[in-house]
Amino acid sequence: MSPQRAWCLFDWAGQPFYTLVLTFVFAPYFAASVASDPVTGQAIWSNTITVAGLSMALLAPVLGAIADHAGPRKPWIAVFSGVFVLGAVGLWGAVPDMASALPILVLFALAYFGAEIAFVFYSAMLPSLADRAEIGHLSGKGYAWGYVAGILSLILVLGFLAPMPNSDTTLLGLAPAFGLDPDLGEPQRATGPLAALWFVLFAIPVFVFVPDTPRKAQPGSAIRGGLSALGTSLKRLPQQPSLSAFLLGSMLYRDALAGVYIFGGIYAAGVLGWQTFQLGVFGILAALVAAMGAWLGGRADRAYGPKPVVMLSVIALILVCIVTLSTSRSHVLGVAVAPSSTLPDTVFYICGALIGGFGGALQAASRTLLVFQAEGRMSPTQAFGLYALSGKATAFLAPLLIGLATTLSGDQAWGISPVIGLFAGGLALLVFVKSNQE
Repeated sequence: MSPQRAWCLFDWAGQPFYTLVLTFVFAPYFAASVASDPVTGQAIWSNTITVAGLSMALLAPVLGAIADHAGPRKPWIAVFSGVFVLGAVGLWGAVPDMASALPILVLFALAYFGAEIAFVFYSAMLPSLADRAEIGHLSGKGYAWGYVAGILSLILVLGFLAPMPNSDTTLLGLAPAFGLDPDLGEPQRATGPLAALWFVLFAIPVFVFVPDTPRKAQPGSAIRGGLSALGTSLKRLPQQPSLSAFLLGSMLYRDALAGVYIFGGIYAAGVLGWQTFQLGVFGILAALVAAMGAWLGGRADRAYGPKPVVMLSVIALILVCIVTLSTSRSHVLGVAVAPSSTLPDTVFYICGALIGGFGGALQAASRTLLVFQAEGRMSPTQAFGLYALSGKATAFLAPLLIGLATTLSGDQAWGISPVIGLFAGGLALLVFVKSNQE
């Protein structure tokens, strides 16, 4: 297996956690069945992601700088992958109406934290695996593979685990596999262990086939050198306006995109009354278009550079979010519809597909744009550590604003609305970012 293909498989390995747990199946189940009510569920899910995001913000750049001086990245990937797997497996314990959801929230935070930190070190391998002109294409391919994995994992859930609405059988006409009891939320709870097993199976090639950096220093020396290098890089950032503008801008629009992904399923369950089956179909559609968006975005990146792809994607996402948040069971874009109308569902499916497509292109092109912005200024691992810092320093912001807006308004639509402002702020800062051709 080629190193490039093995590298892409890590995206394939990790995506089912984001698709099944973070967005379309487990999170809506938690908000609707584990928490006392959907609004409270959305709020405490937000707070948990806030805590996990702050932890990532503090540790990612430090660990990245230390890893640069130590050399190999695979040991770091292995350690944090282990944290992810343990947390994801533990989500099986999320029974309906449990006395305290705190243990589940802690396990989810560990899984989310482990997956994100492992991804920092994985992404830092990108510049060594392709020529400069091909980095965008490889980045897009990795994200595309990940979204395809998300689709397949959702098909597995709908076909073998989760029954259709008002039915005892799955999409394939089967009883839920392994005797899973829908009344106990077992099909939804199983998504945590399923994501962990999927990851263990498909993450192996990156450890076997992707070359690693040789060891450079012993742990003590690596820690001292890494912290010193990180401090130097941070001091120099004000003298690098383009890189600084990109880190700040991406901080805002990636936070907004994460908010849309994380709370889209919860929003659809609470506002439109969707069940697991409908959310699964929605997820398959969104992931399918996201895979196409990442792949096409990678090709556009190679042809025109990453900055135009990023800016177009952010503009499109702002418009789609406005339409999405003005859609409810009774209204579409402010126009009343009959209670029996399926138009709100259709509009939400279309918006979900567009968010997936432009979100996939945005993520892939942003990874490339970072490589170009950091070129000649700092090492890839340190750059992706700062990228994680910029993305996670305010990773709490979207969940915090969503939690506050949801609590204050008592309305899920108004609760999600802060993401539009975050997208707009990111777009404004991108104006000051030089493209790789400039």
